[in-house]
Amino acid sequence: MLELSGNFQKYWKYQYISENMTDKNIDEMLKSDLTDKVALITGGAQRVGAMTARLLHAAGANLVLHYRGSRQQALELQTELNTQRAESVILIQADLLDTSKLKPIITQSIEHWGRLDILVNNASSFYPTPIGKATENDWDDLIGSNMKAPFFLSQAAAPHLAQHNGCIINIVDIHAQRPMQGHSIYNMAKAGLAMLVKTLAFELGPDIRVNGVAPGAIMWPDNNMDDITKQRIVSKTYLKRKGSAEDIARTVLFLAANADYITGQIIAVDGGRSLYL
Repeated sequence: MLELSGNFQKYWKYQYISENMTDKNIDEMLKSDLTDKVALITGGAQRVGAMTARLLHAAGANLVLHYRGSRQQALELQTELNTQRAESVILIQADLLDTSKLKPIITQSIEHWGRLDILVNNASSFYPTPIGKATENDWDDLIGSNMKAPFFLSQAAAPHLAQHNGCIINIVDIHAQRPMQGHSIYNMAKAGLAMLVKTLAFELGPDIRVNGVAPGAIMWPDNNMDDITKQRIVSKTYLKRKGSAEDIARTVLFLAANADYITGQIIAVDGGRSLYL
């Protein structure tokens, strides 16, 4: 069970205590408890997905970690987490671009755990597609991984999530609202994913909550971005620093465990960068 701590905890404990709230009540509010719940995280072997897996697992969740090609990383993470709590993590390999594989991911999760409480649509392709050079394969990959797969996974998961008042959390992007130069298809795909948050919140409520997290400068892409570009991006944030995978994972944890009255919302975790865009 993961507990919030530090100044945040003291603030709530001493500023909002009232005659109707005991210390025990407040302590319970501050806990992120996912004990015995089951979370499916797509793209869960690396980067933001792996950090999200660690935090949800620390809060008590059992995990289904999806991966496509990162088998070694997935096995290492599974071993790490199963060492902490035996038989608490299973792996499922699938190419999310193959729509026929999406429903079986949900089926395998239910067959193993008997329930599903949280779906984190994290897996994503990301690379530039300048106008004039974009291909149909680029379209199929970027739209498929960022929008089509999350839709059909959510559709397959919905009946199971509804049984336990579960939730769906989509990892969007601040560029869903303000386009990034040279990334036309990715921008459109993430904009579609953002609308999927709102549409599913409308369609699946009140049984299922649906929210999103929109990262800003969190982890640099694996394309040898030069230092000047990195500095330019960081300079255009109000906090003047890059974020971390943990910043995103903590927000996912909050939406999964401590946000019972939040749905249809997308939280920007970007150090204020979207205010510049």
